[in-house]
Amino acid sequence: MALLWQKQVGDTCYQVRNHGASVRLYSNGVFHSQWNSRDPLKGSLWELLLLPAFFLPEERLNSVLVLGVGGGALIRLLQAFTSAKRIVGVDLDPVHLDIARRFFDVRDVELVCADACDFVRDHLNKPSHSTFDLVIDDLFGHYDGVAQRAVPADKSWCSSLMRLLHKDGVLVSNFGDRPELQNSAWRDKAMRERLGGAWMAYMPQYENHILAVSRGALRKGELAARAPEKINPANPNRRLDLHMSQLR
Repeated sequence: MALLWQKQVGDTCYQVRNHGASVRLYSNGVFHSQWNSRDPLKGSLWELLLLPAFFLPEERLNSVLVLGVGGGALIRLLQAFTSAKRIVGVDLDPVHLDIARRFFDVRDVELVCADACDFVRDHLNKPSHSTFDLVIDDLFGHYDGVAQRAVPADKSWCSSLMRLLHKDGVLVSNFGDRPELQNSAWRDKAMRERLGGAWMAYMPQYENHILAVSRGALRKGELAARAPEKINPANPNRRLDLHMSQLR
């Protein structure tokens, strides 16, 4: 891999590297984002975060909130494979947002440099706050060279995210591993009673588990009818090696 750019800010070393036609972002050696405009669906974890968008009919996916931009690979996927008219990306790190613009070519979206907890609180405190059809909680930091969730998925956080969500919308959350998901507030009885659909998915090569929830039903058959072939759970030749099951 060739080093394209590097910057040291405090204790964090940011690097942008290319790997063939792909651009990659690293922070203190932790691999954060990858984008390949020639071949965007390669079976990556970011595509697993994209997949729940296809639970929604195309005409119902108009607005998206991404909490945790990183290099912007997920935003580029959303732009390439959905018709969302408004995408808001929030990240605490101004260097990440600069990299997203300069190296991942993120354009025509609202990039907000803010603490996600503050952004969510301030947005909900607006007299008539808008909601989003798709909310993606991908808030991760790096500690001792290991990526970890930056905001615990407790009752307060999960309830706030649900308030951000349109009544027919889908919420996606990234967890570092299965125990972290299973110990989250999403499995509390009171929270489960608010959900009409809840699926979790993972890829064998990663410990991460992805949760998708909604107030309405989430039907795997509808997802399979809309998702691109390369990441479609119904396609035996898909590139995305995933396992899906309903949250228990």
